[in-house]
Amino acid sequence: MSLWELLILAVGLSMDAFAVSVCKGLSVKKLKAKHMLTVGVYFGGFQALMPLLGYILGIQFQSMIQQFDHWIAFVLLVLIGLSMIKESREEAENLNDSFSFMTMLPLAVATSIDALAGGVTFLQVNIVPAISFIGATTFILSAIGIRIGNIFGAKYKSKAELVGGVVLILMGVKILLEHLGVLDMIFG
Repeated sequence: MSLWELLILAVGLSMDAFAVSVCKGLSVKKLKAKHMLTVGVYFGGFQALMPLLGYILGIQFQSMIQQFDHWIAFVLLVLIGLSMIKESREEAENLNDSFSFMTMLPLAVATSIDALAGGVTFLQVNIVPAISFIGATTFILSAIGIRIGNIFGAKYKSKAELVGGVVLILMGVKILLEHLGVLDMIFG
């Protein structure tokens, strides 16, 4: 996986966290740097942890799934993408202005479940740089998201989820076409 592909995947996976960060920004009357740091650490940390867990699970079953891992990656990324597109059309969640552990933990887990499934697709990837990059990207986008939410409101939440969903679907299609040799036939 190239650096550009990893960046696209990281941005796609971080769109849920970005969207929730925008909503958290709506709920904060006076945004402080500690709010941006808290959101970034929770969402970025879980966005790094979940693909690692998915990768570990994938390694356990690698010999069983190696001949059709490209289909698994395709299906998982398309399902995650479709789910994000569906969420982009739903009403915004009502989030409170708390940044406590009991508030942030469920949000961090919920926004990173797709990354768990994505981690299963990382069997051919150097996992430590990949999860570090995904975590850092999510950290940055979450911190930006809370600021945007605080300034501009919920205007960007659904657009972020829609774009993230489309990106993940396109990545799944690319993985499948690449493995089937279609891209080599087209681009020679």
